[in-house]
Amino acid sequence: MTLSIKKVQETAYLARIAMSDAELNRCHHEIEQIFTLIDQLQAVDTKGITPLAHPQASQQRTVADKVTESDQHEKFQALAPAKQLDYYLVPQVIE
Repeated sequence: MTLSIKKVQETAYLARIAMSDAELNRCHHEIEQIFTLIDQLQAVDTKGITPLAHPQASQQRTVADKVTESDQHEKFQALAPAKQLDYYLVPQVIE
């Protein structure tokens, strides 16, 4: 697979990326290297090779959705140095 510098320039324009000629050439070279790697990977014969197991194919352990702790809202509110209604008041840190 090949890609012309003109296509790289058009893509950069559509993405609103300003690129100098040197940057275009470098980007074109890097994309060409990626395409070369893709071509090499596609040329590998994978017939007879079984796919690896996918992590999402395994069964995930689940836990029952039940309340395990009691409501301690009042206890924590009592420890707060400053509060208003059900909210903790903190000093302003950004002016």
